[in-house]
Amino acid sequence: QVQLVESGGGLVQAGGPLRPSCAAPGRPFSRHAMGWFRQGPGKEREFVAVMSGSGSTTYYADSVKGRFTISRDNAKNTVFLQMNSLKVEDTAVYYCAAANGLTLYYSGTSYNYWGQGTQVTVSS
Repeated sequence: QVQLVESGGGLVQAGGPLRPSCAAPGRPFSRHAMGWFRQGPGKEREFVAVMSGSGSTTYYADSVKGRFTISRDNAKNTVFLQMNSLKVEDTAVYYCAAANGLTLYYSGTSYNYWGQGTQVTVSS
């Protein structure tokens, strides 16, 4: 079992940055691909970004490409999502998740473990 704990969400003005993080306390997660998903109000959950266990491979949703950057620190069992140039439409609960690999990385069903989510609200 891998417990994931997100933090770092909050309220930010459009155009600003935010960097939520996700920790797996007490358990190494370097063998897991780590992803971020989000669910906006009245919307279905959608893929945002993923990074392989080694950190060598990343994928992003088209809607965030060029604005968001996923990174990880395996020594600290933590993954980050640097979000720049935020838009109102980025408002959502952001979830981190762990998967055994990158197969079907864009599908939530590929992930075995999920955090509780952190709210990100972007105001105009």
